[in-house]
Amino acid sequence: MSINDTWQNDTRNISCINTDPEPAKLFRFVANGLLITIIGVLGLLGNIISMIILSRPQMRSSINYLLIGLARIDTVLIITSILLFGLPGIYPYSGCMFTYYYVVYPYIAPCVFPVGMVAQTASVYVTLTVSLERFVAVCHPLRARSLCTYGRARLYVMGIIVFSVVYNLPKLWETKVSSHWSDKFNVTVHCPTPSAFRDDPLYKTIYIHWMYMICMYVLPFGCLAFLNGCIYKQVLRANKERQRLSRHQKREIGLATMLLCVVIVFVVCNLLPLVNNIIDSFNIDYSETTFLIEISNLLVTINSSVNFIIYVIFGEKFQRLFLILFCRNAFFRTGRDSPDGATHEDSFMSNGDRQSLRLHRQSTSISRNGASFRMNGSTRREPRASSRCRILSPGPCVYYPANRGSKELISAYTTQTSVANE
Repeated sequence: MSINDTWQNDTRNISCINTDPEPAKLFRFVANGLLITIIGVLGLLGNIISMIILSRPQMRSSINYLLIGLARIDTVLIITSILLFGLPGIYPYSGCMFTYYYVVYPYIAPCVFPVGMVAQTASVYVTLTVSLERFVAVCHPLRARSLCTYGRARLYVMGIIVFSVVYNLPKLWETKVSSHWSDKFNVTVHCPTPSAFRDDPLYKTIYIHWMYMICMYVLPFGCLAFLNGCIYKQVLRANKERQRLSRHQKREIGLATMLLCVVIVFVVCNLLPLVNNIIDSFNIDYSETTFLIEISNLLVTINSSVNFIIYVIFGEKFQRLFLILFCRNAFFRTGRDSPDGATHEDSFMSNGDRQSLRLHRQSTSISRNGASFRMNGSTRREPRASSRCRILSPGPCVYYPANRGSKELISAYTTQTSVANE
């Protein structure tokens, strides 16, 4: 993400009065003021829906908890992007939101900026953890049962957040608020400016440039390339042998394919911020740097906003729950036996539901086998026995228990057993 580069570019304007040419103001208004704000609001809605769906009992798993954590972090990232880039991009061209641009934004930016950097760091490493989890599940399935658990996923997310906070802690002292009297507006205006701590050459070279590049781009991108390359090879191999795969293996491969799309979008949207960081680190003189930074901010906001669309397109289970929870009508309405939107398919159930379904299927098959045995081994009393078996069949009691006492049930069972023995 290019928050770091954009912040450095914005805080060089010590006079607090925007003096950019009209084309630059117009471009910033469109890229930041309109697109970042609109896409960000839609992304917030999509992330909220994703969190609701992924939190359902049917979706409880380690990978879904990681995706919930990613949605939460992306939500924070979008909010900071709107506050730092979206809303401030409106005033210079349109003249609207003067109070926000010169009063509110300067005082919230020194606090919102570190939060945005924490969210950026956490988003990168949660995405890396998602790829690592899929790598273990697809390439080393025997170890997935012990490594890819719900509790471990929670620890991973908490550890990433702690690391992100510690890593970005120095950014709290990078800025200060400067106030100046404006003859143009006849009022005191405020703006965020770099502090002496940030302007230290050693700090800028080591922490802002090189550590940022290594920790935010080189290391995560290298690991993502390796892990997803292995996943991609396994997916291709599995597609060739798809007839031999079990239903669980097919589901794992489908999930890996969906998350490959998430990683591809992440890499594409973060390539331009990487280029901007390289330009800034090596002090390359490029006249269009400001425009590249604005586009980078837009791409990062898009990356944090489109995961919901990827889930709906490639996640069959996610798509079904979305239709059931948010598009419930006569076409998508579930049956009477599924009040919570759960169907009798394995892909829609949690582990406990699947076990109950297997037990019910086993008991049903046993009952049917017993019934066929009685019918095949019956004598001249076979019609009456089969009639009694139909009347006293315990099958419907699984869903609609009869209002009978325990003694009557025991008596009915004894009668049925005696008839079968005869």
